[in-house]
Amino acid sequence: MLRTASRKTAAVAAAGAAALGLTLTLAASGPAAAAAPPRTAPAADAVRTDPNGRHTAAEIHRFLTSFYGQHGPGAWAREHQVSDYLKDRAAHTEGYDLLLCAQNTPREITIGKVTTAQSADVGWATVTTLWDGGYRSSFTAYVGLESRPIVLQDVDCGQ
Repeated sequence: MLRTASRKTAAVAAAGAAALGLTLTLAASGPAAAAAPPRTAPAADAVRTDPNGRHTAAEIHRFLTSFYGQHGPGAWAREHQVSDYLKDRAAHTEGYDLLLCAQNTPREITIGKVTTAQSADVGWATVTTLWDGGYRSSFTAYVGLESRPIVLQDVDCGQ
């Protein structure tokens, strides 16, 4: 009976000491530690999963999804996330929006699976637009694997 009581007392004492140690550690860190923002993962551009530092299929998919959104790229994306080559082509394309390969604003946009060709230094995906009346059309969007920052390099409307 004495041994059982000693074991219980020792276990309670150990738990109390652990709790006291945790309390002292938190108190020592002070209010500054409590006010510090939680740590977050590094920005997507800082995390490189490709050993050569190229954009991955997942990164390109995220970029295209963000770039096109639900109804097409906005003014900021058109200015800052499009290559100079494609901006020039778009400026000389009359009658439709080259970045959407269309004349109007679609109801919805989806990005298909991204394919990357390391030897060609390019990744691409099919962009599908949904229009009023249920009509769908598709085109291909291209992104350079080593472009910094990541930008839309070209589109192929397939016409």
